[in-house]
Formats: sequence, C-alpha cells, structure tokens
Amino acid sequence: MIAKSHFATILFVLSITCFTGCVTAQKNTKAPEWTPLFNGKDLNDWTVKIYHHEVGQDPSNTFRVEDGMIKVRYDKYDKFNQQYGHLFYKQPFSYYHLRFEYRITGEWRKDAPSYTIRNSGVMFHSQDPKTILKEQDWPISVEFQLLSGLDDGKPRSTGNMCSPGTDVVYKGRIDPRHCIESASKTYPVDQWVKGEIIVLGDSLVTHIINGDTVLQYSKPQIGGGVANNFDPAIKKDGKLLSEGFIALQSEGQPVDFRNVEILDLEGCMDPKSKNYRSYYIKSNPSKCK
Repeated sequence: MIAKSHFATILFVLSITCFTGCVTAQKNTKAPEWTPLFNGKDLNDWTVKIYHHEVGQDPSNTFRVEDGMIKVRYDKYDKFNQQYGHLFYKQPFSYYHLRFEYRITGEWRKDAPSYTIRNSGVMFHSQDPKTILKEQDWPISVEFQLLSGLDDGKPRSTGNMCSPGTDVVYKGRIDPRHCIESASKTYPVDQWVKGEIIVLGDSLVTHIINGDTVLQYSKPQIGGGVANNFDPAIKKDGKLLSEGFIALQSEGQPVDFRNVEILDLEGCMDPKSKNYRSYYIKSNPSKCK
C-alpha cells in the first residue's frame, strides 16, 4: 500500500503518462517537450567510467554507437575482470520523466559474475562521474534494473530497483534489500522493451514497463552497502537524493539502447510566462521569461 501522503503526487504522476497525443483547449498548454539524450550518432554528450579505469577511459570500446543505437559489447575484452561500466549523460536532473528502449541480446561473458547474465540497468540520482574513484566498483546511485527471462521458464521481472550505496523507502519504511522486484511480466532475450522512470526529486519514484506501472517507492537517499572503495566524503548516509546523473550500465551482458529521451518536469510555473508549461511539477522561477 502506498502512503496517503503521496496520494496527491501519484495522481500527478499518473496524469503525466497520458500527455503524449492528448489534446487540450487550455490556451497556455503546449505539448510535452521531450529532449533526446542520445542523438543516434555519437557519445559526445556522455562520459564513461569503468571499474579499474580512470573517468573517460574505455580501452575495450565497451560503449559504442552502431545502427543508431548505443551498444554495450565485450568482444574486445581479453578478460572481464569485474570491469563494470557506466555511461553518464553530461548533466544531472531532479524532476523528470525518462523513457528509453532496451534489448538484452548476444552472448553473456562467462567470466563475469553469474548474477549478471541477461542483466543490465539504468542508473539515476547518481553521483557525478568525476567523483568516482578509479577502484570504485559501482556509482552511488539508484538502479532501474533490466532483466530478461532465463531458459528455465521461471518468472523474472524487469524494471526492478537496486541500490548501490543507497536506500529507498518502500511500503512505509527503509527496505533493507539491495533489490526490490517489480510487478512486471517476464520478457524474453532479444525483445525490445520500453522502460520509463518518473522521478520527483527526493520524494516519489515510479517505474513503468511497456506502459504498465510496476513499482513505486520514495525518499531515495545515500546509505546501504554494495558500492565499495568510494570517497568517504561522498557517501553521507541518510542524505536525501534530490538530483543526480543518469547512466547506462555494462556488467557482462550485451545490451542495446535506443530512443533515450527526457521530459523535464521542473520549470516556470507562472501562467503569464512565455515558457510556462502545464505539466511542470517543480517550480523554478529562474526559468521564467
């Protein structure tokens, strides 16, 4: 059950998902302005950080652009050696709706940890990649975990929440689990799946898979374990995360990403302003004109 204190916010969130294609007679209302984070051509707006390497170094060309997609591949690795990687977009966000398509594909590296098979993720509210140390394995962040079904026929949800160096409030309390499973269906390998994350600062987070809301939680904050060898000055347990960077993950399983775009929910909420948008949730008067 979701706490009553979030009920009004949830109504806002649910209304956001129906904006695309909707028509309204309200004079000041404009269609949502989705911004592509990936231009389909290069990774100039992105920064890579791979475990055992300095920020910006990707010696085995893990993240590459081919056929208008961001592809995660390991064909140039001699050995995996726990080289978990993350590709960060250039700027942080606070209140937003992120959407993307992903496809788990290809051959999993057999020298990667077994839990990484048909497993990837999108990190958000992450620390700045410039603050991640060379021997830090995971960024302090929240993960929208991406899984596809295994060959055993058992259910395996996607759009789960995992928490390297963080905690979240789930069903009214901080949940001690590293990962919380969503209510999604199981999707097979090589199938394109649409993921969406609606993030409202340090309050409510909603996970959506193929149009279905599959998980909600609140109060993302620094805490927990899993992340190692970080700068102690960065990991201030209990600090609420109101913003952070978005990153695509590599951890031993090939995956493709496409149509990565964001709808900023923070902006001018003055109806008299030229750049007022009715779908903004967080007011930022500095953006009014």
